[in-house]
Amino acid sequence: MTDLKTLRIGGNPITYQDLGPRDAPAVVLMSGWCHDHRLFDRLVPHLAGDLRVLCIDWRGHGEDRTPVADFGYREQASDTIAVLDELGVGRFLPLSHSHGGWANLEIAERVGAARAPRLIVVDWLMTPPAPEFAAGLAAIQDPATWIEGRQGLYDVWLNGQDHERVKRHLDEEMSGFDFEMWARSCRVIAEAYAEFGSPLDRMVGLTERRPVTHLFSQPTDPAYEQAQIDFRAGHPWFGYRTLGGPTHFPTLDVPDKVAAEIRDQLG
Repeated sequence: MTDLKTLRIGGNPITYQDLGPRDAPAVVLMSGWCHDHRLFDRLVPHLAGDLRVLCIDWRGHGEDRTPVADFGYREQASDTIAVLDELGVGRFLPLSHSHGGWANLEIAERVGAARAPRLIVVDWLMTPPAPEFAAGLAAIQDPATWIEGRQGLYDVWLNGQDHERVKRHLDEEMSGFDFEMWARSCRVIAEAYAEFGSPLDRMVGLTERRPVTHLFSQPTDPAYEQAQIDFRAGHPWFGYRTLGGPTHFPTLDVPDKVAAEIRDQLG
């Protein structure tokens, strides 16, 4: 993945990629916390031949890792919209991974359904956090236990699989972020669940209804899928697809399936 560019947004350097034909339908790819554009390096080749693909790193997540002032999903949304405005991107399909979904929904609320008429969220915990997940978020906010807490998440996400690209993403790319960013991420995520209850509840709160599709491989618990079936029964604009991938990172382990879903939404 090449062609990294940088814009200064509100004094912060924001790294992004803008690939593919400029007059093609635009897809905006947003990672979760403590990732960067490399989360999409196996997905982009499936898209950029005939789609405009933008990968936008959060502040403090790009090439320049200089510490930044505290921020959360609202600032992530502001930065992303500012980059899109600067690049002249009108209508677009946003796709977020994991807890990048909070910013995705905030962006959707601000730009409206005419500009972001559909949303894709990938492997995002749709239900209220289980006690063990909440405990993990708390552990990562403690400098004495953050490495152990992070490893607990890694173990869940890797799911016992020996996937070379995903392991490199965890051991090199995600582990390249320091305690400050990991602690911030877990605090912001916990606060978002406290504010909204769950991503499903946040979707209901959008001012303008539009199709939202959740693509996921984890968790595999039938009760988790049933919760989404039940939600869809009362909210027909919501849909989901189980991808059957081996880990928490479908854009790395089943990028062809994610690309097919993107094209289906654009079609």
